[in-house]
Amino acid sequence: MTVRLLLATRNAGKLAELRRLLSAAVPGVEVVGLADVDDYPEAPETGATFAENALLKAREAVRYTGLPAIADDSGLTVDALNGMPGVLSARWSGRHGDDDANTALLLGQIADVPDERRGGAFVCAAALVTPDGAERVLDRQWRGTVIREKRGSNGFGYDPVFVPEGLDVTSAELDPAEKDARSHRGQAFAALVPVIAEVLSPGRS
Repeated sequence: MTVRLLLATRNAGKLAELRRLLSAAVPGVEVVGLADVDDYPEAPETGATFAENALLKAREAVRYTGLPAIADDSGLTVDALNGMPGVLSARWSGRHGDDDANTALLLGQIADVPDERRGGAFVCAAALVTPDGAERVLDRQWRGTVIREKRGSNGFGYDPVFVPEGLDVTSAELDPAEKDARSHRGQAFAALVPVIAEVLSPGRS
């Protein structure tokens, strides 16, 4: 018997990533996205933390579809800005999803911060919610440094100004498979795999 698992996203890259992680580890689970279910009103991300937003999105998905659901929320935390932009990462400049404006504002805000104090992390919280009320949320972070000028054309958001620890390239200069393996989202999804296996494996006792 196949169990359908909804990943509450329209992002094809996220869907492909979770399908890769689950295909061998949890046979019998089919990952579908928002494009595969009837439209429903998506709640605004009003949580104060990544975990609250991920749970909010996953609960809404279960409520409207009746399927077990995963949702994630992620963003960049910058040490010199006391952890901001954080949950406001996608709308830091005031316009949701304007990557260029968000990045330009961030770089302007820390322009006077010396290189040794430009640390930060990408953070991702991934939540699993089931129709019977089970809820699990995990978060992972990817530490690095915010550089002064954009480099690279892979990725999106703040990727072109983020150099992960131990590397000398930005996350926008990594090939997609390597980024998936290292990134905050890749780590969070990978950590969620055994939880999915425990909760959703067909035929589990």
